[in-house]
Amino acid sequence: MGRRGAPLPEVRDATAERTAPDHPGYSGSVDLSIELDREDDGRWIAEALELPGVMTYGSTREEAIGNTEKLAIEVISDRITHGELPHSALNLSFRVLSEQLAGD
Repeated sequence: MGRRGAPLPEVRDATAERTAPDHPGYSGSVDLSIELDREDDGRWIAEALELPGVMTYGSTREEAIGNTEKLAIEVISDRITHGELPHSALNLSFRVLSEQLAGD
């Protein structure tokens, strides 16, 4: 999960219609879906589906979502630092999947 030296996951823009010539497959924004689950011990797990390995815990749903958003930003920032994504990749949007919230 975001360890230094580990390979960085690929970020794909779910709404891409055109790509930047220096960053194939990327068009200017990153849309991330957050999936939630709850452990038997009551902890919440939130995962950014488009960034494998970006998964965090929280004692509340909001804490887990916030931790995952923060980690996703750190991973994308690291990719920008290493020239794997343009600076505009920090144009992020997060969407919590509603079907994961049903029954809570």
